[in-house]
Amino acid sequence: MRLALLEPDIPQNTGAIARLAACLGVALDIIEPAGFPVSDRAFRRAGMDYLERVEIARHMSFSVFDAWRRTNAYRLVLATTKADVAYTEFAFAAQDIVLFGRESAGAPPSVHAAADARIRVPMREGLRSLNVALAAAMIAGEALRQVALLAPAARGARA
Repeated sequence: MRLALLEPDIPQNTGAIARLAACLGVALDIIEPAGFPVSDRAFRRAGMDYLERVEIARHMSFSVFDAWRRTNAYRLVLATTKADVAYTEFAFAAQDIVLFGRESAGAPPSVHAAADARIRVPMREGLRSLNVALAAAMIAGEALRQVALLAPAARGARA
């Protein structure tokens, strides 16, 4: 399983998601262009020393990423407020990449069209969205629970 960020805007969120990926043992794909240099100080501060413990793949564009994931037989699952299916009702698989759109704009229609599935975090009526790092943590936890990819040592660890 992998997490992916489409053109992330906020280095602190990207760093927090990289730290999450390191702790859960999943890879992270960053689809450029990012709204900050990936070497940005805020990104590194949020990721702390966990950045050396996570596999981060950078893709120069969504089309490059999409071709790569299709070649490698990954299913693309888009997390979006526009989906009908709640993430808790979705059947995750080991070859899934869960993609999160830009904090400022979400994912464009072309990315929605390329996705194999779309999921959402259910929220109260009238509220727009969660912080992307919080949504990533919720969805990654459920996906890993379903596919039992979390390492046994991590399952017994306390947060």
